[in-house]
Amino acid sequence: MNIQITTTEDGSHTLYNKTLGEHYHSTFGAIQESQHIFIEAGLNALEKKSGSINILEIGFGTGLNALLTYQELMKKTYKINYVAIEPFMLDKSIYIQLNYADLLKSKTLQDIFIKIHETPCNVPHFISDSFILNKIEGKLQELELSENAFDLVYFDAFSPEIQPELWDADIFKAIYASMKNNSILTTYSAKGIVKRALKSAGFEIENLPGPIGKRQITRARKAILMSDCHHHLTK
Repeated sequence: MNIQITTTEDGSHTLYNKTLGEHYHSTFGAIQESQHIFIEAGLNALEKKSGSINILEIGFGTGLNALLTYQELMKKTYKINYVAIEPFMLDKSIYIQLNYADLLKSKTLQDIFIKIHETPCNVPHFISDSFILNKIEGKLQELELSENAFDLVYFDAFSPEIQPELWDADIFKAIYASMKNNSILTTYSAKGIVKRALKSAGFEIENLPGPIGKRQITRARKAILMSDCHHHLTK
């Protein structure tokens, strides 16, 4: 891949894919964007506060979302099973240079960040006693997701203009089926075409304030329908 490391406005690194002509994160700040969209609007918005939380990430990328999730987990009492799908894993020469742990001021997180990247793909690994990671190297549209498996989805693929095949209703229907009732999907995109595809798949949509440099983001919920409840009660 034709990848270049660049520095965003909060001092954290992102990557620029020269072939696609797109950055991996907001140039206004990679860490602040991921923290806002995936941790605050996603992980910390879950009603579930104990036991195990199953997370699906679409677009593992630099591993920043996984790292921030691990950091947040250090304050919590639950466990996390984290599945990340990515067709193009980064070479060590790239991820070893990324400065996230330096900015988060944690030597422990640097060790975790390297471990997150160096664990082999397609097999679950204990990053810690409470964080299990399974990186799946492949394209989302070619994979079969387990049904009723995930509490939270981080949808962090490249933009709809770059990867339109990942933002259509069929993809979101497959993700919807993989999610538990009362689960959440968060994404940086607030485009009408994305929200229409999510609604078509069955999601309830929320427009939330975006991070610095972005007006809005989207949070989608898989809610229990009253008709479903009635069906189960009277069955």
